[in-house]
Parts: sequence; structure tokens; C-alpha cells
Amino acid sequence: MNNLYDTRRYLTNFEVSRVGHLLTDVLVVGGGVGGARAAIESAAYGDVILIAKQGAEDSNTLRAQGGIAVCDAPGDSWQQHLEDTVRVGCGLVSPRAAETMVRAGPARAKELVDWGAQFDKAGGSWARTREGGHGVSRILRAQGDSTGREIGRVLLGKLRSLSNVRFFEQCFLIDLITVDGRCVGAVTHHQRYGHQMIWARQTILASGGCGQIFRESTNSPIATGDGLAAAYRAGAMLADVEMVQFHPTTLYIAGSTRALISEAARGEGAYLVDRDGHRFMLEYHPDGELAPRDVVSRAIRDRLLQTGGTSVYLDVRHIGRQRFGERFPFITRQCAEFGIDVGSDLIPVNPGAHYMIGGVATDLEARTNVPGLFACGEAACTGVHGANRLASNSLLEGLVFGAIAGRTAGRSLDIGPQIGPSSGVRSQNPPSPRTTLDLVDVRNSLRSVMWRNAGIARSGDRLRETVEIIDFWGRFVLDKTFDDAAGWETQNKLSLARLMAQAAELRTESLGVHYRVDAPPDAGQVPPTHLTVTRSDDGPVFERCPVELSPAE
Repeated sequence: MNNLYDTRRYLTNFEVSRVGHLLTDVLVVGGGVGGARAAIESAAYGDVILIAKQGAEDSNTLRAQGGIAVCDAPGDSWQQHLEDTVRVGCGLVSPRAAETMVRAGPARAKELVDWGAQFDKAGGSWARTREGGHGVSRILRAQGDSTGREIGRVLLGKLRSLSNVRFFEQCFLIDLITVDGRCVGAVTHHQRYGHQMIWARQTILASGGCGQIFRESTNSPIATGDGLAAAYRAGAMLADVEMVQFHPTTLYIAGSTRALISEAARGEGAYLVDRDGHRFMLEYHPDGELAPRDVVSRAIRDRLLQTGGTSVYLDVRHIGRQRFGERFPFITRQCAEFGIDVGSDLIPVNPGAHYMIGGVATDLEARTNVPGLFACGEAACTGVHGANRLASNSLLEGLVFGAIAGRTAGRSLDIGPQIGPSSGVRSQNPPSPRTTLDLVDVRNSLRSVMWRNAGIARSGDRLRETVEIIDFWGRFVLDKTFDDAAGWETQNKLSLARLMAQAAELRTESLGVHYRVDAPPDAGQVPPTHLTVTRSDDGPVFERCPVELSPAE
């Protein structure tokens, strides 16, 4: 019997005659920076429906603290920004994609200002700070540490001013619909209207990442990888799904959800110290606390193993309570809620899953290998981040490739015929004879095993064990047809976690955020390549491919 991870096409049952239908020119899945910017751009060409899993305020975009990297300050250039991006990406960055991103950055930032964005200023010009991996100060910020919230406010305001854009919140993407290999829309579930089929000439996937697959994460609770799993089931090529960036500093309070402590705090001079108060990062990298994120995360892990502590600490006392509070008001309030005085106390921190570097493979025009399907933002793998994302390039990527995806989809409307209810698409999954597992227990156990075995440090035997465990859960979860988000999320998290563990086991070399403690001595001599995966009834098909991704060609 074939594995249900490989043969299950649609998660829900549907008959076209028994559900509601909506028709649009462009469907955008995801309300974060990539999805909002894509919807704004595609609205210039036709009608748009944008769906968001929960509310507009719940995306990871609005959690982004540090800022957005823009290379137009005196003494900076797009060539320098590109050089930093490529260097931090450990040889896996696609140069053409990265150049596209950094060169478009200033125009996208000016556009935000024209739409009402209020970036912080110093001396009459935009204030800029430096973060890990950057050679110069090029990070724009808003309200100190609320840059994502400001960008989200501006984009959503612009979006809602457009009369031909319909924005459906509380609308869950269950699956992408395909007819003869072409994406023609999506099966969704709306909190008020129930199951719906949204038929679109072109579909843009901007559904974000999957940090909630790991026990420790900075991500919103909605980041469960639904879009990536749905794209895989629809035949889309995924790339580098083993590449997950772990942010070095999340506020570590036992029993509390993890909260991001922006890298910009280290850019302002904060130190990392161990339980004995020893500043240790200079022992791991000459840039100290401003080393690339993968280096800092591994250093913290190593220090905890050496000292036996449960966390390391961010020391900002020398910055001063007033100055730190003015620069990072949100972080200061977060700390105060737990009785931490940033002027006199150390801030306990630990790494957490932060950003999905891999995703749906796209070309420079945001096209995937599935006709009618585009991808942008964290859900996409454009190749701009390589094996380790440069700090504050994520909001930039979402803006740049969101605009590209919207433009390409809009200009392709005459290519995509309007396919609707008459297509005869249906799904009927057989009832399951097996017992039902406690889904809460499965999700919690999955997050624990992924953090332990597929987290900051990995080994082949633990990764193979992880796949075996997930395969067992799949026999009792993937065979069920659920009618609620918790069930669909669990199936998606299991499906994506399995692919991530399989890819991590196949990539035997250490590269950027992917660190194998059992890497062969000569593994580092292998030229970096992307690791792609596509679906077949016989199992996932993994392939190595060159640094320049071109899935749609």
C-alpha cells in the first residue's frame, strides 16, 4: 500500500454542486507583506480576492521588529548589499534573484513612504542601524522595533482603498485546485460561509512559513505550513525545505510563548553572556554578536551544552534604560511584563525557529512549475537567501517579489482561462477504519521531536528516526477527513515535517542553517546545490539542482 503522504490529493471531500463558488481574476493566499503587495499590484489588471487564515493583524509580517534592508544610504550601494547577501548565504544564493531584490529595494521603500509609511528619522533623514552580516548600517526601522507593524498598516490601508479587491479574513486554504495540471483556484473554509471553491485565472501563494512545526519558535500560531503542503499536493516543486533559520534571541520565560528579541538590539551594542556573565561570542566569530544568525544560534547551543544552563542572556544594561527604552519600546514593555528591568536585569534568551528559507521553487518572475500558480514571500524559494538569510532581507523580499508576482499574474490573465464549477472537480476520500489519535498530543509531540532531531543541530540517525515516527502518526491522521482547521493543520504539519526531515537526512553536508554533526570530513568540498522535491505516488522525488533556480522554464 502506498504511503498516504504521497497519495492523498485533497484533504477534504467536496462536490461542486454542494458548495459555494466565487470567481475572480487573481486569487492571493496570505495577507502578510508578500500577499498584500501582490494583491495591490495585480489589482491594476483585474479583480482580486485575497484570503487570510485569520485576521489581517495575525501574520508574521506584523511581528517583524528589526527593520527592512535598503541600500541607498551614502557610502552604501546595491553591489555591497548583494555582496553581503551572497556571503551570508554560504554559496547557495541565486545571484540574479538577489540582485533583483537589492536593486529594487530603494524604489519599494520610497513607495511605502509615498503611501504613508513613517520610518524613524535622525537629523532629518531616515535613521539606519546595522544588523548581523551587514557590512554597513542600512536597516530602516519604524517606531524603534515595530517596523513590520508599520509596513503592514500601510499595505493593508492601500489594499482596502482598492474597489476591485475583496479581502476575506478567517478563510482557511484547504487545497489548491488543479485541472489537467493547471492551478485554477482553491478549496477554502470560511468561518462564516463554510466550504467554498474560489476559481481564479491566476493564483498567488503568499501563505508564509511553518515555524509552529518546532517547539521553540518566534512565529505566529498560524504559521503551520498550510500553503507549502497544499502546493506540494498540487504538484508544485519545493526547494531547500531543510533550510530553516533559527533566530538566536527569543525571550525565554519557562511556561510562556517565545517572543522575538530583535537582532537590532545587538546592532545597538547588546552583548550575549552565559550564566556566569561571560561574554562568549567573540570566541566563535570575529564579528561577535553581529555574526550571521546560524553562527550565533549554534554558539548559544554550544554554550548551553558547556554550562548546563537553560538559557543565555542578553546584556543591555550598559546601553541604559532610557536609551534602550526609546530605541526598543516594544521589547522593553515585553520584558517589563515578566518583571525584567532592562536597565538592571539580564534578559534570558534562547534560539527559536524563525524563518523558512526554503519553499515553493520560483523563477525570477515568481512562476512555479505549476501553470497558473505563483509564489512569493516566505512561502517561496526564490534563491535570494541561499542557506542563511541575511537579517532584514525578509520584508524586502516580500515587497519586491510580491510586486513581481502580482505584475506577472496580472499580465498573464489572458493565458489563464476561467474554469469554474463545470470542470467536474470532486474529492471523495474513503472513511477511515483506524482509531483517532489526540491531535493536540500529536502536534505537541511533533514540535518536540522536530526541535530535538531536526533543529539547530542534526544527524542522520535522528532524522531517519524522525521520519519513522511521523510515518506512524500519518497512518492514523492522514487517513482521516477532518472538517476543522485543527485537523487540516495537523495533516499539513505532519506532511511538511516529513519532507523537511527527509531532505535534511539527504543533505549530508553542513551548509548555513543546516548543520550536520555527522557531516563527512570532505562534505564541505561539494559545490552548493539546491535540493528540490516533487510529489509522486511512489514517494517524494528529491533532486539536486544548480544555484540558479528555474522551475517554470
